[in-house]
This record gives sequence, structure tokens and C-alpha cells, in this order.
Amino acid sequence: MANSNIKLTGRIVFPDDPNYENARLDYNTRFSKYPCVIVFCQRVQDVINAVKWARENHIPIRARCGGHSYEAFSLLNNGIVIDVSEMDKIYLKKRKGIATIQAGATLLPLYEALWSEGVTIPGGTCPTVGISGLTLGGGFGMLTRKMGLLCDNLITIEMVNAKGEIVYADECVNSDLLWASRGGGGGNFGIVTSFVFKVHPISNVAVYDITWDWSDAEEVIKAWQDWAPFVDERLTSILELYTKNDGRVSSTGEFLGHEDELKHLLKPLTATGKPKQIKVQTIPYIEAVLKFDDGPGPHKFKNTGAFVYHSLPDEAISTLLYYMEISPNKDNSIQFQSLRGAVSKIPPDGTAYFHREADYIMQYITRWKGDYEECPNIYWVEKLRESMLRYVDGTYVNWPDTFIKDWPCAYYGTNYRKLMRIKRKYDPENIFRFEQSIRPE
Repeated sequence: MANSNIKLTGRIVFPDDPNYENARLDYNTRFSKYPCVIVFCQRVQDVINAVKWARENHIPIRARCGGHSYEAFSLLNNGIVIDVSEMDKIYLKKRKGIATIQAGATLLPLYEALWSEGVTIPGGTCPTVGISGLTLGGGFGMLTRKMGLLCDNLITIEMVNAKGEIVYADECVNSDLLWASRGGGGGNFGIVTSFVFKVHPISNVAVYDITWDWSDAEEVIKAWQDWAPFVDERLTSILELYTKNDGRVSSTGEFLGHEDELKHLLKPLTATGKPKQIKVQTIPYIEAVLKFDDGPGPHKFKNTGAFVYHSLPDEAISTLLYYMEISPNKDNSIQFQSLRGAVSKIPPDGTAYFHREADYIMQYITRWKGDYEECPNIYWVEKLRESMLRYVDGTYVNWPDTFIKDWPCAYYGTNYRKLMRIKRKYDPENIFRFEQSIRPE
């Protein structure tokens, strides 16, 4: 191994370690990469040592938290993976309404810890997602329209920079770095070791489920997109369009209020088509977290997506339906998630997260088991993405897609130039880099 005055510390996994095979796997099992070392950091000093060691030995670095990068950007061949997943402590100051959360925390244990104290943060739905990538890319879920993006609830970060030094950022100190950390994407400026978030009181919530036959799909999409982004902002809604082979369309949502009020708000949706099932109930918030768990566990996939700023016209909806008719895989789907509300109350340049004014976001989802299925599914999802480009604007940095040529514009819009200037200030040598990382100006 490399020579160095700096020693790696933490739980160090080399290729000859029996844990290596497990340690090198990410959530997207389509990728198989072989780092020369994986360091599971247990304290900030382990992160500092790993960065300094990598610099001294000219070894490329990737930062990893939950390992959910769609394009496995948190892995690499012949480099060091600095993994913070074992730094997952949570310190709540309930009277101040804030929580300090270490960078390796994953969503379900985090929600459970905060729920035991009657509070939460507005994060995502997949229980194994890490807090770091989610926050740094923006972060939306079932509380977003009322409480804002996760990055909007971020107060302070502690980060190890490219020199292996600790830096802090808040509204007063290094405020440009805080701005960039609210939607500029993970792994670009340094390795975050902890966050301070604003927390929100939470108790019971009202949730709903509606299912229709596929024959109602066109009518349901039209009704949902005219309703979901503009309804009471205490209600965040998802619409899922399955394949024609599967034969379903469904909508689910979470409401911060009484179920009778939710039933009233749902009328434009329940009056559409011929719903096969309508279920509205009140449940404890932590049960809702488990209900909206959309994580099938590690698998092979190619997901991508797009923001929708203006209601899709008929021909766009027809395009979506066409692709769901010809899907090579019964399990593929398109998921719509409502935005606006609190998200659109901050201007596009108020944080690095640019797509403030979108009505909703669509995710094109494909998954498969056998390697022979990879090509038809990737071809299908890429053709679907290309066919929808004329109707949509940009996409979400946390759904990276290496097929997107002008990714700086797609992810960051007009904020990219400022992000490049901030990158030059905090990482001028471009130590933290990957296929779609922000370049120093």
C-alpha cells in the first residue's frame, strides 16, 4: 500500500478483508467497482486522516454516506471511499427546536429517534437513504409542501475540506458554503461530518390511498396535475403510473390535519374516473413513514426524471402512456410528486437548489434482475426521457443520469456559475471530483 506519514484510522477495509465484498456494494447493484481501500469513519479525525492520506498519496477520493447514488458516484475503482455511515449520532435540543445529526445517519433510525421526542425533519421516503446526500441535493418527501425541502431546514454544517481541515458554515460564517450545501449536491466541496437542522413538532397525520384501472390513466394524470401542486400545502401527494401490463394507477398522500378535511380536499381526485379503492385514515406519523417506504432494497436499476413547470399537454400524457404500454418490464413505473407550497416561497437563487418554481417532479423508474434485461430497460428509460424533454425543464441532482449531456444546466440552472466560484474557493485543486461534479471556475 501507499507510503505516508499520515495513518488511516477508523474501520479500514482493504481488498483482502473478508468484509470487502460487502463494503464495496452500493444500493444500485448494476455497478461493481473496486476501491483500493474503504474507510468507515467513526469520528471526525478519521475523515481528516483519510483526506490527508489520500492527498499525500495522490489517490482519488469518493465520499459515501448511504450509498444510494443512482450512478454509483460514491464508489470508484483504485481509489479511497471515505464512508461516514458509522457516524450516526443524533443530539436533539428540543427547547431550541434544533437537532445536530451526524453525517452518516439514515432516515428510518433518524425518524424513529426524533419521533420518540415528538418532532421530525422533512426528509425523503426511502428508509435506508443517508442524510448527507439527501440534504446536499435538496431533499423532498411527504412533508415538503408544508415544511420545505430538507436543505431549507439546514442551519449549520461541519465539513472536512480538501486540505483536511474542519470548516463550519452557517448564515454568518462561510455563508456561501451553506448556500452551496443547500442543493449543490453531495461530494462536491468536502466531506460533511454533521448537520444542524430545524425540527418540527409532529403527531398524527391523515393519509390516503386511491387506486384506478389503467383505462382511467389519462383522466387521472390530468386531474392530479391540476390539483396536487395547488391544493392546501399541508397535503403532499404522489401519483404512480404503472405499466399497462400491471394495469394500475394509484395516488397516495400525507396531510398534516384531520382526515375529514382531507376527504374534502380529495374530491377533485375521487371524482375522477372510477376509483377501485379509496382509503383515508389517521395514523401516527411514524406509521406513515413506514407506509411511504418505497425502498425495495439494493437492486439493479436505472432511474432518471424531470421537473414539470407547466401542466403536461395531451400529447405529453399520450407519450407517457405509450412508454408504459411498451415497457420491457412489468415492474417499471413513472412516479409524480407534488411540489410548490413552501418550496416555491424561496427564489431559485436563494439556495443552490434551483428548481423552486416547478409544479411537480416525475421519476422514470426501471428495475430488473437478470443482466440480459439491462439493455432493453436502459434503452426504454432513455428513450422515454428524451421523448419528454420538450415538455419538461431540468432534473434533480439526486437523480443523476450520465446520459444527460448538459447536466450543469439540468441540475443547477443559472446557479451553476456561482457554484463554480464557490468550488474554486473551497476546493481549488478539484480534489473532490466525479463524473458530474462541479468544476472549479
